[in-house]
Amino acid sequence: MAHYKPTDGIVVVTGGASGIGLALAQRFAADGARVVLADLDGARAARAAYALGEGHGGIGLDVTDEEAVARAVDRIEDELGPIGIWCSNAGVATPPGLGTDSDWELAWGVHVLAHLYAARTVLPRMVERGRGHFLVTASAAGLLTELDVAAYAVSKHGAVALAEWLAIRYGGDTGVTFSCLCPQGVRTPLLDGAPADSATLAAAPLLEPAEVADRVVEAIDEGRFLILPHPEVAQYSLNRVTDTDRWLGGMRKLYRRLHP
Repeated sequence: MAHYKPTDGIVVVTGGASGIGLALAQRFAADGARVVLADLDGARAARAAYALGEGHGGIGLDVTDEEAVARAVDRIEDELGPIGIWCSNAGVATPPGLGTDSDWELAWGVHVLAHLYAARTVLPRMVERGRGHFLVTASAAGLLTELDVAAYAVSKHGAVALAEWLAIRYGGDTGVTFSCLCPQGVRTPLLDGAPADSATLAAAPLLEPAEVADRVVEAIDEGRFLILPHPEVAQYSLNRVTDTDRWLGGMRKLYRRLHP
């Protein structure tokens, strides 16, 4: 099966005004795609789109509002054409520890429900056309954990699970392909102000967003579902499954080293 190419339709990137989202938009634009950057900060998205050059657009979008997502999809396809790639990329940081109910609602909304709302609207259209690609930006925390923030760890596990379900249900012979992005630390605004004892900072060297965008494009071209910009995450994930008690012990030791 031929893999989807960015020149085959509009590329939409949520959380597109900064970080990994902006890097994805820049890479797809450089490859010849027409890109729409969607972000909660619509003015910032518009400025970022303007910097990409003529033909690109930026819109304000709250990805946790299902009706707003549906309206955005309608507007994009009516005004610009079919959506070929949807990068469900928006992310949010919440306070450390177990957090409050509102922290959990925010993390769940952005990291799980946003992917669901996009899928409900975008995937039926892609399946009907027989082509398209749907990217879920999760995290290595969704395969392993995040030692500092419970809501982030749990919601990112949800993102991975939903991406897998979508790939099973809508992938295969439909012509629609899927990928799930699971990096460790990336130099983005989400890590601005992270404390020196941050588990994310300790886990591995930070990657630049452009490096992550390159890995995404490679994976889409190769038809790979799981994208691990930090390749060591594959072994960590294997360790977690094959000897869970030992893995938990190692995580406890790491946490105590960071938080003596």
